[in-house]
Amino acid sequence: MVDTHLDTELPAAPIELAVERSLRYSWLATLLVPLGSVVLYVALGVMTESEAAVRIIGSLIALTLVYFGLDAIAKRVFGAAFETDLWLSITWLVLVVTSVIFADLLPLSESQNPSLTLSEPSRARPDLFSAHPLGTDTQALDILGGVIYGARVSLQVSIFAVSVGMLIGGLIGVASGFFGGRTDGVIGILADSVLAFPPLILLLAVVTAFAPGVLTISMALALLGVPTYVRLARANTLAFAQREFVLAARAMGAKPWRIIIRELVPNVARPLLSFSFIIVAVLIVAEASLSFLGVGIQRPTPTWGNMISAGQGEIETTPHIVFVPGMVMFTTVFCLNRVGDKARAMWDPKQSSL
Repeated sequence: MVDTHLDTELPAAPIELAVERSLRYSWLATLLVPLGSVVLYVALGVMTESEAAVRIIGSLIALTLVYFGLDAIAKRVFGAAFETDLWLSITWLVLVVTSVIFADLLPLSESQNPSLTLSEPSRARPDLFSAHPLGTDTQALDILGGVIYGARVSLQVSIFAVSVGMLIGGLIGVASGFFGGRTDGVIGILADSVLAFPPLILLLAVVTAFAPGVLTISMALALLGVPTYVRLARANTLAFAQREFVLAARAMGAKPWRIIIRELVPNVARPLLSFSFIIVAVLIVAEASLSFLGVGIQRPTPTWGNMISAGQGEIETTPHIVFVPGMVMFTTVFCLNRVGDKARAMWDPKQSSL
């Protein structure tokens, strides 16, 4: 008789060897954190007189080394399934929100009123150990302060627009999916009509008709978000309407609006909330686009869009004026998308299609 025990054990050997090797090299990977920190210090703290492009490339290399080092440490401590990029995204978003909330208490240099920066250097390069860690713009305004106050405007506008869009569009979408028939048909035509209209042209029309400001931009973006939430809420309502708890409520004689409020809305809210992270990211870019084009929120109120617009003429000589707000916006949008993807994986029932 042939013993097959060894045959079943042999395929596991290469896997065990690979795991052993990865654990061994993970110790070496942890050295990337101090190495990356040194490179970042040299790029931002020592090479203050070097070309901006060289410092930017050095900073990106340093951050890449730090990330891979942190990833190795996290996987060794918390296990191979640990999602380092997700937790770094959450950390970044918490840092941004915290900075926005406590911006007035932070020791920031002047970032809004040029008359108060007459004695400050203009176009100063980033220096982490100076009064202007991220440099100054052409009016000697502090870029770090502008980025933080710009984040406040972006979050105010996008979160307000998403809240209004989710509340109104969500309720309309749930009613559309639940009642069906002519109600569903009329709501579907209206939602599709707004979605078919070019978003940028609609935004330009709204902000041109009314004085551009935080409230105007927020309402214009909310108008764009409503039909999106209508379609998403309708699709999820169709998925939940045939569930046992809804059928049981109907069998017990519950009224339609009671079923909607008590049974459908709490379940539909979760996928809507997960989708909201991505919508916030989209609306941040939309608000920045309006400000960049000069039809959104104007100076002296700093936004990421008008900061990029103000520095576009200096991009060849002082690229950090454009690069810093651009990278902060890119990082924030990326982190919102990453958290949104994770939230959708956790909360989306994945039983419906738009």
